Amino acid sequence: MKTVLLGLALAMVAGDAYAISRYNSMGMSCGQVQAHIENEGAVLMRYRSRSGAPLYGRYVADIRFCPSSTRPEWRYIPAADTGQCPVLECEYFDLDDDPFLFGR
Repeated sequence: MKTVLLGLALAMVAGDAYAISRYNSMGMSCGQVQAHIENEGAVLMRYRSRSGAPLYGRYVADIRFCPSSTRPEWRYIPAADTGQCPVLECEYFDLDDDPFLFGR
């Protein structure tokens, strides 16, 4: 019984280590947005579309933070100082369609 309780306690502590930070990109400069991503590896950024709808995305520092079958692609999100802040977002891809791998 003690082993089960100890294992459960350790699992709850370890779960907090994988929490991802959430930010509002419209409240930060583009440099701050990029710095948060670089420092933390992966973050969730919230922002509003041009029509006012709330949007969000998971942005990463590099390929190490992308799940398998995905790779980082450049995207542009709004920030306080610009409407197009360049960030990386993981996107699914098909190996059969990749011209760089097969020299097509």
